[in-house]
Amino acid sequence: MGEGEKYQLGTIGALSLSVVSSVSIVICNKTLMSSLHFIFATTLTSWHLFVTFCSLHVALKLRFFEHKPLEKKMVMGFGVLNGISIGLLNLSLGFNSVGFYQMTKLAIIPCTILLEILFLGKKFSKRIQFSLVILLVGVGIATITDLQLNALGAFLSLLAIITTCVAQIMTNTIQKKFKVSSTQLLYQSCIYQAATLLVSGPYLDKLLTNLNVFSFKYTTKVTMVIILSCLISIAVNFSTFLVIGKTSPVTYQVLGHLKTCLVLAFGYIIVHDPFSWRNILGIMVAMVGMIIYSYCCALESQQKPVEGGGQMSQARDSETETLINVENSSVILNKRPPIWNKDKDKNKNSL
Repeated sequence: MGEGEKYQLGTIGALSLSVVSSVSIVICNKTLMSSLHFIFATTLTSWHLFVTFCSLHVALKLRFFEHKPLEKKMVMGFGVLNGISIGLLNLSLGFNSVGFYQMTKLAIIPCTILLEILFLGKKFSKRIQFSLVILLVGVGIATITDLQLNALGAFLSLLAIITTCVAQIMTNTIQKKFKVSSTQLLYQSCIYQAATLLVSGPYLDKLLTNLNVFSFKYTTKVTMVIILSCLISIAVNFSTFLVIGKTSPVTYQVLGHLKTCLVLAFGYIIVHDPFSWRNILGIMVAMVGMIIYSYCCALESQQKPVEGGGQMSQARDSETETLINVENSSVILNKRPPIWNKDKDKNKNSL
């Protein structure tokens, strides 16, 4: 099997792992928050990252991967930035309507493209741009309900968009520039992400829910579901870095919107969540955009030669990307915390 075929299989495996793990953690966290009323999303994310670090540390000791030192200040800044982006996304959901939060998530793709064009000199073909427009329109139809706007919420959303875009671009850039694997980068950075959220998480959750995470009654069932969520998060965090490293930040966001549609469809088919013609139409349009995007990426990558030394072409850097957190974080918030539901539709879902 040639290097090109191995690369393609590795990319498909990374995308599949990301989809399966992310949809699984959404289902798990939806049970945890909706049924068991554990709604402390930011604190839960910090536990996810800490468990991920511990598991990778064990894997390192067992020599499943090699440690490749990176500049400590760079890794620390990268980890803290990722942690801040997760916290800001959660705050954005808390201070905005569900519809405006979905708009925030949709804005990450064009913002990422703009930053890559301005600062990295990347180019995106008209075919890629057209497919992304179709995808975003479909996701918007399927998920956006209301667009209530307030100054503080809009400011938090802007910060969330910028930090998320920069963090994802850095994930791709660091892996390629320093030739480190996704595992090596995740191992060195996730402890700083975890520390950032471990410190800030309880305060953010207190602000968003008016409840104290340390006062919550941890029954055996709640504890078991939290443990399951943390175990699934290992695959989510790993696949996030793996996908961004093998593709690009834009592809990651495209994949994230595909997951959103899958979760909506799953909720309708399995647990009979409310569904409307807008959801069905939006998912169908989004899937068309996803198919066109995948076809265009494959077509353009085949048109560019493989570089010497068996390295794949840089084509994917110019138009592809995957999903952080948030899948790591934002997928956790399936429902707005109770304090923000006072004057809003309690049945809205932030998927």
